Amino acid sequence: MKKSIATIVTVITLFTANIIQANPIKTATLSTEIADSNQLQPVYDAYFTVKDALIKSDSKLTSAKAKDLLTAISAVKMDKLKTSEHTAWMKVIKKLTADAKSISATTTDLKKQRETFKSLSKNTYDLIKVTKSAQVVYKQYCPMADADWLSKEKAVKNPYYGSSMLTCGNVVETIK
Repeated sequence: MKKSIATIVTVITLFTANIIQANPIKTATLSTEIADSNQLQPVYDAYFTVKDALIKSDSKLTSAKAKDLLTAISAVKMDKLKTSEHTAWMKVIKKLTADAKSISATTTDLKKQRETFKSLSKNTYDLIKVTKSAQVVYKQYCPMADADWLSKEKAVKNPYYGSSMLTCGNVVETIK
């Protein structure tokens, strides 16, 4: 009887020790997954710098920021994305790349950059809806340009018209 109780106590002790050791491993895996879920944040941040350059109506700065966006796009490690993020990424990567290349190649034609920015904004929106950003993002709309864009600020600053119609538009969606 004493041997069976001792055996049961030993089994329970070993089982408990294994559970305690297993928990840190699960925590480490979880924190790695959280860190990897931010793979797309540099792409979003670069998009916002392109938008800000368009607000300033600076075609050369916009071109430079679009090159930074291309760098951020090419730096994404697809194997680190969650399944839903990977699926969304695969749907838009070619369009995002083509739009960023087009904007970066156009160093003097602000009108063409803004036209291409419409497509860039649509594809970034499609991606951010699935993957989420680290911060709240506002989808804004300009009726004059009949186009949307994304912003980290709720206050409207229109990238399609810059200072000539800076506050034209409104927030149509809040993405959390």
